[in-house]
Amino acid sequence: MTERVREILSWYSSDNPGTLTNLARILNHGRLGGTGRMVILPVDQGWEHGPARSFAPNPDAYDPRYHFKLALEAGCNAYAAPLGFIEAAAHDFAGEIPLILKANNHDLLADEKDSWQALTASVDDALRLGCCAIGLTIYPGSALRKEMYENLRRYGEEAKKAGLAVVAWSYPRGSQLSKEGETAVDVCGYAAHIAAEMGAHIIKVKLPTEHIEQDAARKVYESQKIPIGTIADRVRHIMQCAFAGRRIVVFSGGAKKEDEKALFEEVRGIRDGGGHGSIIGRNSFQRKKADALKMLDTIMGIYEGKVK
Repeated sequence: MTERVREILSWYSSDNPGTLTNLARILNHGRLGGTGRMVILPVDQGWEHGPARSFAPNPDAYDPRYHFKLALEAGCNAYAAPLGFIEAAAHDFAGEIPLILKANNHDLLADEKDSWQALTASVDDALRLGCCAIGLTIYPGSALRKEMYENLRRYGEEAKKAGLAVVAWSYPRGSQLSKEGETAVDVCGYAAHIAAEMGAHIIKVKLPTEHIEQDAARKVYESQKIPIGTIADRVRHIMQCAFAGRRIVVFSGGAKKEDEKALFEEVRGIRDGGGHGSIIGRNSFQRKKADALKMLDTIMGIYEGKVK
């Protein structure tokens, strides 16, 4: 085990050996294994956005087995998906890649101002399928956020007792936030901190913009001259909000970008700002496999420092 991985594990000293072992499995796997950086393939978009919107651009992606193969061939640290997608192929790929079971999900079949997440899998499911971690989404800013916080707390406690790691998708949204506010730097920092306070080992947030949503926060950012002018500045601030960088934070790739250069520039900003990596779904599986592998190769090369 590398000294960098040992250092990261030391941040979670209250956890039991089982949880630390599973966290180490993620940190040590794949091309970036041992570096403290990570690239995770998440495929919950079929549920979150609908199957055609998610997979029609690359029909091979309708098959759950495709995503296991993509994650393995690319050298990802882990693969995250809802219960059905993992169940459909876990037997064929048992022990080959660390798995994260997405234990709550949300659909787009109803118009809503305040988003929610239904509990769709259990800690027992994660153990049965050989997963290293469970993952849950919370929506800071939603009127329904308190129930989601309580579910994360309850599932997190159960998972840790069972020796699993906990991953939190912390995505601000809801009737009290503007659309621009969902990726505002003050709001994303707040979301990262909430997930850390809830006991998450790995925190997933969106890459923040320069926008500041809350007037009270704007006064502090201006008076304290908090740097937010570049991607690296904003990532560095998110890391500060996650216990001064002592929690693993990975950043969402978002919707598919036709311009790969823009995506690579974001990855450079994450690297230079001290972020731990990327969790990239649609930008991966909505491309043909050869194109996705080439793109992921470049992203990992940026994190390794081999690609400028």
